[in-house]
Amino acid sequence: MAISISSSISIVSGTSTPAPSAFSPKAKDFGFSSLFSSSTNTLRLNFTHNNTCSAASKSRLARKKLSRVQATILQEDEEKVVVEKSFDPRSSPEKEGEGTSGEPPDGSSSGGFEKWIIKFEQSINIFLTDSVIKILDTLYHDRNYARFFVLETIARVPYFAFMSVLHMYESFGWWRRADYLKVHFAESWNEMHHLLIMEELGGNAWWFDRFLAQHIAIFYYLMTAFMYALSPRMAYHFSECVENHAYETYDKFIKSQRDELKKLPAPAVAVRYYTEGDLYLFDEFQTSRPPNSRRPIIENLYDVFLNIRDDEAEHCKTMKACQTHGNLRSPHSYTDDDALEDDSECILPQTDCEGIVDCIKKSVKEPSANKK
Repeated sequence: MAISISSSISIVSGTSTPAPSAFSPKAKDFGFSSLFSSSTNTLRLNFTHNNTCSAASKSRLARKKLSRVQATILQEDEEKVVVEKSFDPRSSPEKEGEGTSGEPPDGSSSGGFEKWIIKFEQSINIFLTDSVIKILDTLYHDRNYARFFVLETIARVPYFAFMSVLHMYESFGWWRRADYLKVHFAESWNEMHHLLIMEELGGNAWWFDRFLAQHIAIFYYLMTAFMYALSPRMAYHFSECVENHAYETYDKFIKSQRDELKKLPAPAVAVRYYTEGDLYLFDEFQTSRPPNSRRPIIENLYDVFLNIRDDEAEHCKTMKACQTHGNLRSPHSYTDDDALEDDSECILPQTDCEGIVDCIKKSVKEPSANKK
């Protein structure tokens, strides 16, 4: 029994007798040098592949267990919801310790240019978000439910735009990642129920609010689809900014209206969505949590707004994760049954591209490579 120990992984291999070397005199005398060389290399490659897959599987299972522990801690105190931002809007990624997700390594000229692009994209997003916030503050400073109705009408739009572009990529064979479509649909489903709650509370009573929200949504859809086609990272960060504003708005509201909200009954649509029926889609959009780790209790209107606020925090986390290309995965992909069997490192890579320019480049290069 031979034991090989490295700094991070211990591998135990059951070998009995070392195979003759391709350069040994005995191998040369019997003419078996090529046979021993090929068989030894094959065994070595297969053994390395199996151990790599096994190590990757164990590592993924460990990460899954860690995430479950973190989710349990959060569940014990739902008041403490942390929203992680990409970086301080008024600071440069170079000045931050970690910077934005998906940054290239430091020390290269291309990396410095990429950081500048990231800063430029996020500066535009922050300017656009701040402009919309000022308009909403002016129109809805004393009408909370109407403001929430407009916010939820707008909040659904990016996920429609993401899915539209992803379906186009899928049709052309440029990008085929089912997890993105599943998670974005679940996010739109969650935002739709937020909208139904606000409608039941009377947020859409005035025609002007409906007119404004619907026309902003049309413009927002076209802008987001165009942005997502050019730079998914920029589109995801813009959506993160919008979701972060929604989180802060609801957080401020429930803290100032806590006592009044606890005296009011919860809308029926909120009780059905959070506590009844199949909660698969409710778990699907919360990519930072394992399924079944969050089950809200709805007793009054305060509980409803508390959970809406927490939903927005989960959207922020998912949008931040999406800014690292190819990083998003459905939480239902990690189950007890296939944790040890599903090894993404052992599967052939899927069709992949980032933005329409990259997709067209790769579609042109791949046919020429196949001809060779």
